[in-house]
Amino acid sequence: MQAQGDERRRAPERIPTGVWVLGGVSLLMDVSSEMIHALLPLFMVTALGAGALMVGVVEGLAESTALVVKVFSGVLSDALGRRKALAVAGYALGAATKPLFALAPTAAVVLGARLLDRVGKGIRGAPRDALVADITPPALRGAAFGLRQALDTVGAFAGPLLATGLMLLWANDFRRVFWVAVIPGALSVALLWLGLREPEHHGDGRRANPLRRDSLRRLGPRYWWVVGVGAVFTLARFSEAFLVLRAQRGGVPLALVPLVMVAMNLVYALTAYPSGRLSDRVSRRGLLAAGLAVLVAADLVLAMEGGWPVVLAGVALWGVHMGITQGLFATLVADTAPPDLRGTAFGVFNLLAGIATLVASAVAGLLWERLGAPFTFRAGAAFCLLALAGLAWRPRALRA
Repeated sequence: MQAQGDERRRAPERIPTGVWVLGGVSLLMDVSSEMIHALLPLFMVTALGAGALMVGVVEGLAESTALVVKVFSGVLSDALGRRKALAVAGYALGAATKPLFALAPTAAVVLGARLLDRVGKGIRGAPRDALVADITPPALRGAAFGLRQALDTVGAFAGPLLATGLMLLWANDFRRVFWVAVIPGALSVALLWLGLREPEHHGDGRRANPLRRDSLRRLGPRYWWVVGVGAVFTLARFSEAFLVLRAQRGGVPLALVPLVMVAMNLVYALTAYPSGRLSDRVSRRGLLAAGLAVLVAADLVLAMEGGWPVVLAGVALWGVHMGITQGLFATLVADTAPPDLRGTAFGVFNLLAGIATLVASAVAGLLWERLGAPFTFRAGAAFCLLALAGLAWRPRALRA
């Protein structure tokens, strides 16, 4: 532990260029995706006649599909020792699905498009995160993941902002906005293909079947503790689609509802990189606990009745919590996994998080329809307190 602390204090000042490229790729794809996702719940409810439960099922299945696929792409990237080709394939599939949303006549077609889109996200996710860890010195790992997450999130608020402007310009024409989203998706694939040079070797160069028992045994107790806390945490944070529905319920005009995601992602982007840098200097476990506490506050605020002021306060707190925790979980996985098993480690982590996402979003949709929005957010706060309890408990083997 002392050696690790000394290494973190001797951090070089420059984050590798490849991390900036991966961040730019994430930014462009998120502009494309969030132009669609910010409007998709409203498109399904108002244009296609779907209910809140259907929205929850679509979002839960879509996100969990992405996270389940990550385990296979992560394992494959470890087995081949190559990650860039898989990342390019995943981004290309995501870009190719964007026209399907503009053409969708029913909620079932939207579900199919979301699943294909998220398969693409699943293919690229674990290799991309493993690439960040491969090309970054350990002493800068928190800052690197925070930077990539911050750039990703710039796209996540630029997309809804652009969608809002186009909705106002084109009189709530969802489909025309969806067609515009095709452009940044294609640009992200080109930037990754041309702009990133993959390192020759990952870790110590060993190549073995990552799913063999002896390989999985090398993912030790510290890693599995991170996985367990992450899964419980995901139960506490259901899909952001319910923030959009909460804004509509608060009386926000239809064309302005995407501004909720703009506000959340703006706060997210502003806090992700500083939180990543901070995690290189302080206890990462303590910082994660702070992020969970902020999520409790966000859920309790969103459970209150009220319009714009309450909604904005709740989504701002949600954004702070995302900025603190998302890059931090990636850093913790990279910290606790052997270099040659990083892809597998990210994939397994996201597999269990994906199962939790499906459960959380479906339950949230059911609670919303049966008991109302306030109860849904209070339930999220309760799960978050459970995650905090898990964070406070550590087996003796992890205390060294």
